[in-house]
Amino acid sequence: MIRIRELRKSFGALEVLKGIDLAVEWGEVVCVIGPSGSGKSTLLRCVNLLEEPTAGSVTVGGAEVTDPDVDIDRVRRRIGMVFQAFNLFPHLTALENLTIAQRRVLRRDKAEAVRIGRDTLRRVGLTGKEAAYPAQLSGGQQQRVAIARALAMDPELMLFDEPTSALDPELVGDVLAVMRALADEGMTMLVVTHEMSFAREVADRVVFMDDGVIVEEGGPEQVVAAPRHPRTRAFLTRVLDPAAARVVPDDGSRDARSGR
Repeated sequence: MIRIRELRKSFGALEVLKGIDLAVEWGEVVCVIGPSGSGKSTLLRCVNLLEEPTAGSVTVGGAEVTDPDVDIDRVRRRIGMVFQAFNLFPHLTALENLTIAQRRVLRRDKAEAVRIGRDTLRRVGLTGKEAAYPAQLSGGQQQRVAIARALAMDPELMLFDEPTSALDPELVGDVLAVMRALADEGMTMLVVTHEMSFAREVADRVVFMDDGVIVEEGGPEQVVAAPRHPRTRAFLTRVLDPAAARVVPDDGSRDARSGR
């Protein structure tokens, strides 16, 4: 579904991605973990060309998105993306947030868009919230509306950029439950996350990134439960036991207290 080769991305003199090679198979769930500033979100944004790579290639479903002649709008119709911020239209109801792109991009008529919108809200557990405005919803509900909005476009691939990072801890579970259900349905998913329990339980593969490179990848039983690389072990020690961040050394490239 996704093939990334020698991907590099620089912002001026700062090289954020330093030659990434990664493949995601159809129906696979791949979780990308790592400290802040490691390039995880930039990698995700390069997949649908929200950030233009400096070098390398990205292919999604057989279409090379880095080809100058690609119809990127057509490729993006196959991709749903959920951001840290919910990015809902505040002046539209939950249902209207779901129908606007269906009608304008997919050219569905109003009745069909509304039917699909209602079904998709039900799918994420928000039946009865169709007429609510974003300000009337909790953060977790807003994020589920954002997921539903992406699903209403019938994507073949879902990209999640730390979808729970802006939520209060008690609201995280409902969002992760929706993502687990999508994984069970066979949705191809590339997920940037700091939720280690989700990565352990749901991911087919886990990728650990640091300083713009993939340090380690493999099944969750390897990368999360028994990491081989000392940088991976140091990161997971800090995440799973934050108090230990004061005493566990890393490779010296980052203050132990600054990574998540």
